[in-house]
Amino acid sequence: MFEIDVGTPKLGNFIEEDGTNFGIFSQNATKVKINFFQKEDDSIPFFSYELDGKLNKTENIWHIKVLNLPEKTFYTWSIDGPKDSHGHCFNYFNHLMDPYGKSITTILVGVPPKTITLKQTNQNFKNVTTNIEFKDSIIYELQVKLFTKNSNSGVKNPGTYESISEKISYLKNLGITTVELLPIFEFDENTVFKDPSTKKKLKNTWGYNPISFFSPSKKFSTSKNPADEVNEFKAMVSALHQAGIQVILDVVYNHTAESGEKGPIYNFKGIDNSLFYMMTPDQKFYMNYSGTGNTFNCNTEPSKKIILDSLRYWHLEMGVDGFRFDLAPILGRNQKGEWIGPNSILSDIQNDIDLKDAILISESWDASGGYFLGDFPIKWSEWNGKFRDNARKFIRGDFGQVPDLIKRILGSPDIFPSPEKSLNFITCHDGFTMWDLVSYNQKNNFDNGENNNDGENNNFSFNCGFEGETTDERIITLRKKQIKNFLVLLLMSQGIPMLLMGDEIGRTQFGNNNAYSQDNEKVWFDWDKIIDNRELFFFAKNMIRFRKRYDILRNNRFFLSDTSSPYSITLHGTEPNAPDLSYYSRNIGIMFIDSLSNTNIYLAFNSSDSMIQLELPQLNNQNWYRVVDTSKDSGFEFLNEPEFLDISSYKLAPRSSIILVSK
Repeated sequence: MFEIDVGTPKLGNFIEEDGTNFGIFSQNATKVKINFFQKEDDSIPFFSYELDGKLNKTENIWHIKVLNLPEKTFYTWSIDGPKDSHGHCFNYFNHLMDPYGKSITTILVGVPPKTITLKQTNQNFKNVTTNIEFKDSIIYELQVKLFTKNSNSGVKNPGTYESISEKISYLKNLGITTVELLPIFEFDENTVFKDPSTKKKLKNTWGYNPISFFSPSKKFSTSKNPADEVNEFKAMVSALHQAGIQVILDVVYNHTAESGEKGPIYNFKGIDNSLFYMMTPDQKFYMNYSGTGNTFNCNTEPSKKIILDSLRYWHLEMGVDGFRFDLAPILGRNQKGEWIGPNSILSDIQNDIDLKDAILISESWDASGGYFLGDFPIKWSEWNGKFRDNARKFIRGDFGQVPDLIKRILGSPDIFPSPEKSLNFITCHDGFTMWDLVSYNQKNNFDNGENNNDGENNNFSFNCGFEGETTDERIITLRKKQIKNFLVLLLMSQGIPMLLMGDEIGRTQFGNNNAYSQDNEKVWFDWDKIIDNRELFFFAKNMIRFRKRYDILRNNRFFLSDTSSPYSITLHGTEPNAPDLSYYSRNIGIMFIDSLSNTNIYLAFNSSDSMIQLELPQLNNQNWYRVVDTSKDSGFEFLNEPEFLDISSYKLAPRSSIILVSK
């Protein structure tokens, strides 16, 4: 039916002038077959061809070229091999997706998912430079579908790549420089849990269950046509770049949707299971550092190659500016699960010539207790979990937080070599939203169908006197004030700040701190809250603008270790230059000093339930002006025209923070 040529050992599918070249890696395969289908929902191929192990194999790559094959043809691989107990899962009757496929078909029950041949442009798609220094970044974490799925989002196609482009004006107005997208690799959305109300199976909405490292998910496409999702993703990236906004992908290389021993087989299990996954010494079970049933064996040569090739593809071909690596310590483990850090693929990634300008961010802990914050190679920035925990505890009013909080505000010099290695956050997708952080003392995850046993128990949250939603204006006012305190702390700290989508408008998940399986109005971004909680939005927007105005707040060197810098700081308590570092202290003052512009910025927090009197640091031929006091009424807590203070001391209200500037 087709004219066949030997082909060349290139992984994936490549459409060339005279035909399409196919290649797949399998070290232990004994037979390999390629299958072609006329339609994406066909179960039986219309043509199959078994490769010759002598002619169609170069080292461990099986390859073939099919002449005059049209673009967007559907295909699968079938691979056979040893049936012994050495961790193999070979089955010649299985249809396997190409792990290098750039587009795959929709997963349908009873129908094998297929790879789609697609012409690659081999061009650098980063057609517009955003010219954003990393130290100047304001990162906004969002999930493509949840961001615009609500009927009040006002977009043409809610929950799609296209809809993100329609919300660029909102992101720009807020002051965002960089969006970090939750996983968009095609993923298996099936879960084993049921909605306790409807008894219907819940779906994995967040996407931390990948089945392909190269294919953008069709779930966020406006079209049902094969491969249209690729162009829609590119169009979204291009639109964001045109607006000067960078794009970071949350990437999951630590595990796949093939799960444990009883999990499905999509590709890696059937291609060479024992090579691509970490196995127990007896080769019978999967090691589970990811908490999802399997762990990708990231430091074998074929695994390192596919991860690096995937990153290059998204960076060069698809235009992505950088990556946040889910459970990144797994990439730093060897085949036995031991941490090898600098000797792992983590170093290969940072040293790769094609990734030299890519942003690299790690989640520096995994699901097996591995915690390696500060241990990543030099070019990596890291989610600072200690910033999150110190900030939450201090704003809640815990004792014993001030000494560590000072370090977090100064960029965590006890952990990182420079401030921009610290990715600071209060909340992220994993846990409470900021509104829920001040509204719930306990998680409320019953909708997940796991009897509230899932999700983190130690949230360091404070419900402000009432659990959950309330109409009590006194409690609502305190909650908003606490959110403003969090925003002040986040945006005045050295390092890179990250906001979770909707925190700027009081988005709630009604206490669900593990809402991975929720796709409904309870978790969707509620665009009406921009009006309902306009004071939070404007406060967040103004704080971002304030941060951008002063270079000293975005310093890429530590204050205390760089004597040549024009920037310095002094620490204060209720009296100047006398910080209270005792266990029972719940106040701190920091003055940022910029000798170049002769500007001083005074930041102070009071997380206690009592008013404190602060004696202000004295200035030479200048006066203090108030910019922020979170205890003030809405509209007066942030002043675009700072207020002159003809005083030498300041009454800082309970659970409040202030920012003063000198003039």
